[in-house]
This record gives sequence, structure tokens and C-alpha cells, in this order.
Amino acid sequence: MAETVLVTGGTGYVGGWAIVALIERGYDVRTTVRSLAKADAVRAAVGSAVEPGAVDGPGERLTFAVADLLDDDGWDAAMAGVDYVLHVASPLGDETSKDPDALIVPARDGALRVLKAATRAEVKRVVMTSAANAASPASYAEDGITDETLWTVDDPKLPAYRRSKTLAEKAVWDFMASYDGPTELTTVLPGAVLGPILSADNVGTTRIIQRMLSGKMPGAPKIGLEVVDVRDLVDLHIRAMLSPEAAGERFLGTGEFVWIRQIAAALKAELGDSAKSVPTRELPNFVVRLASLTDPSLRALTISLGRRNRHSTAKAENILGWKPRPAAQTVVECAESLIAHGAARDRMAG
Repeated sequence: MAETVLVTGGTGYVGGWAIVALIERGYDVRTTVRSLAKADAVRAAVGSAVEPGAVDGPGERLTFAVADLLDDDGWDAAMAGVDYVLHVASPLGDETSKDPDALIVPARDGALRVLKAATRAEVKRVVMTSAANAASPASYAEDGITDETLWTVDDPKLPAYRRSKTLAEKAVWDFMASYDGPTELTTVLPGAVLGPILSADNVGTTRIIQRMLSGKMPGAPKIGLEVVDVRDLVDLHIRAMLSPEAAGERFLGTGEFVWIRQIAAALKAELGDSAKSVPTRELPNFVVRLASLTDPSLRALTISLGRRNRHSTAKAENILGWKPRPAAQTVVECAESLIAHGAARDRMAG
């Protein structure tokens, strides 16, 4: 009998690809949705990517449980009979709120809700998605390479999203420190997650590539991203789920460090006319700061202008045998997927 993996947030970008990879590897998958009305869309998205011959496709090997990260209801039922949990979902906090708790509280409480339900069900292991910026120096201005031994020191001056990821991960490790039972915990800390999409209705974190293709960016801000392909990130989660050596460990899942301008150059080089609107001129930092005064979406980026802090993935590579693909391949395949799905235009940008 196949083992069962619960994937939180089947409607999410990472969640969808996690379901695809697990089904292709022979697992039964249960995924949480906030409403069963979403089930058909998830099934269709997953079915579009499952490799031919993957044991009946998603079919009955993909089932659904109704559960919300902000509510206790449904989690015990979702965990019943589950062997492993991939907690990849992020709660829908308010990123525009001036109150940082609008992001911090849902992230922390949601993570604890999942972990506590998993321990009650005595699942073998929970693998939770954190973020590389939970293992970064307090100052974005510092250069250098850091690893999993570093914890971001919480500071009210830091962006709320970064604080939410740090405090949520800290909370689950604090819980496990006093837990005495069979369930194990591993956390994965990704960088900028890009790559192909499964559906035009869910572009996830690929919006930056979408904006570049649509011509809505007047230039390339001097911001560097550690690009990790969503398929490689899912592979890291599954390796962390299965490896005995991964129990109780953090693993950075960042990829190659590239500037936005380098991403633009890769798109121009490989996509021809499809990338004609991609900006290649680098915007001066002061222009981005001025624009952030009237564009809230830019405010969280200004702290990152010009920084080259990077993270080491040596631990994941050496212990788990993980190897991410080149950033240029990921961003080009991301753009090709957006174009193929008719999603190369940023709907929010008009």
C-alpha cells in the first residue's frame, strides 16, 4: 500500500508542484483546501503536469481535506492516516497592512496548528517551508555567504514578511524542543521561487517575470535574487522528508545569485520577440526609492537594493544529494510557461 503525504495548500504554487512530484513518485496525496470548490481546479492543474504513465494520473490518488491555517477545524481529520506532511502553504496575511502582526500572527499560528495536529496523529515527519531570509544577517547591506547555523535576529525595523517567516520557524522549533514523541521536524529555507506554472490562475511567485514580460517595469532595479526552481525546491522537500539524516535539521534551498538585469539578459537571449518588452536598463537606486513613495509594492524591495548577501546550499547538497539547476534555465522556462498559458501579462498591472 502506498504511503500518504499531506500537502498543505494544494491551490498554492509550491503546493501544486509538490502534488505532481509525489504522485509521480508513487505516493497517495491528500491536500488541504479552504473550500472543496477549489478541488476541480487543483486536479486539473496537477493533471496537466503529471508524466504519462504515473499510475493512473492524479485520479483517486489525490484527495482533499477542508482546513484553514487560521482555524482549528478540520486539521485532525486531514492528518488521519497520514505518513508525512509537507507544510508548504502560507496563510493569507495582509502584506499591505501597517501592522506587522497582520502577517506574523497568521504565519506563526498556522505553522503551529499544522505541527500540533501532526504530532497528535503521530505522523513520521513534518517538512515545513520557511525562507532563506530567516537565516540572514540583520543588515541587508552586509555581503558574504551564510548558512543554516545563522538565525535572523527579529527586529521591528525588518520587513513584516521576513519577520513572519523567522518567527513562524522559530515557533515550531521551540514547540519541538519540548515535544517527546515520534514525529520529526525538518525545515527548508528557499530563495526566490520561480519556474513553470501549472495554471494561468496561479502564477504564484513568478509575478516578477510576468511584470518583466508585460513591459510594466520601466527598468531593472539593482536587486539580486537567489533563484530556485519550484521543481528543485519540491525535490528538496521530498529528500528532506525521506532522509534519516534530515530529522531535526534546517536546509537552505536557495539557488544561483543573479541580478534582475542578468535575468532580463537571459530572457532577451532565449525568447526573441517574446521578450521585446523586457527592460534591460538598470534603474538607479534613488529612482526606485522615489517610486516606492507612491508604489507600496516597491517599499519592501528598497532595503535589498545593491545587497549581495548569499546563502550556502552545501548542507543540502552534501547530506541530501540535492543540486539546483542554473538560474538562467529556470527563468527562461518560467517565462515560456507564462507565455504558453497566456499569463505573460500582469493582470494586476493592467
